[in-house]
Amino acid sequence: MAGNPRNGRPYRRLVAAVKALGHPCCRCGHNIDPTLDARHPLSFTLDHVIPLSKGGSLLDPANARSMHRRCNSAKGNRTGPQPLKTSRRW
Repeated sequence: MAGNPRNGRPYRRLVAAVKALGHPCCRCGHNIDPTLDARHPLSFTLDHVIPLSKGGSLLDPANARSMHRRCNSAKGNRTGPQPLKTSRRW
């Protein structure tokens, strides 16, 4: 029985390498605090440019980027530019 590939050493190495770069969130542009607990909404998560559900590679560094957990959850498995959130008040 095969395990979860996200628990493997190559995936953890990729996450550590992207996190060490210290890039800001690709969606909102704010800095990501590396000391936050993994369950915190503003903690670091690895986002895949091409989602895994759409054929993206799990371990390709060119398909990986930094993102807040909240931003990554809001993005879901969509690709391309995200619409800007605007208010109804002008």
